[in-house]
Amino acid sequence: MNFYYQNYTRSLAACLQALEAVDGAGNALGAEVAFEALCQMSTELQDQGKKQCFTGNGASAAFANHMALDWSKNGRVPSHSFSDSATLTALGNDLSYEDAFATALGWYFGKGDLLVTISSSGNSPNIVKTIAKARELGMKVVTLSGLKPDNQSRRLGDLNLYIPAKTYGMVECAHQVLLHVWLDRFMGIREWERDGFQNMNRDEFSL
Repeated sequence: MNFYYQNYTRSLAACLQALEAVDGAGNALGAEVAFEALCQMSTELQDQGKKQCFTGNGASAAFANHMALDWSKNGRVPSHSFSDSATLTALGNDLSYEDAFATALGWYFGKGDLLVTISSSGNSPNIVKTIAKARELGMKVVTLSGLKPDNQSRRLGDLNLYIPAKTYGMVECAHQVLLHVWLDRFMGIREWERDGFQNMNRDEFSL
């Protein structure tokens, strides 16, 4: 029998356990310390009236849209993504695809805001340029990357989460888990302690 599902989920669990987190100085952080630091960043954004931007390409663009929505609606930290088709195609056509995210970032964000980049390879030119733009604006930066350990964005953030996997699907799955761990920890959601089901409907809201 081909135990594909078991092998896949075992590999995903191994990737998540092998998460490598470093701060801006390259110091290794344990996973719990890293997520505590991420949540502290989110608390500071909330307290100071700042906002965050999620960026990514392809599947990572979908994650960026997803998390911008969830952080704004559920986490109560104003969040944006520039992955909608109108914005991305207009800026890509009129300027360049490599400059699309960085240009939009300059319109809406500034000192003290947070940029979160999601890139499986960590080498996408538009992602690297957006990180550079965020630094010009005085923003903080969090990077999520994977695949090759020497990818460009891996050490460019104030906090960097790297998944040491060899395939895009594995890195993408892991990134989505990491993004939800961050948000759920911030919101105090603990699946393992629950009896009832979560409900996000306004009239029956239950974390």
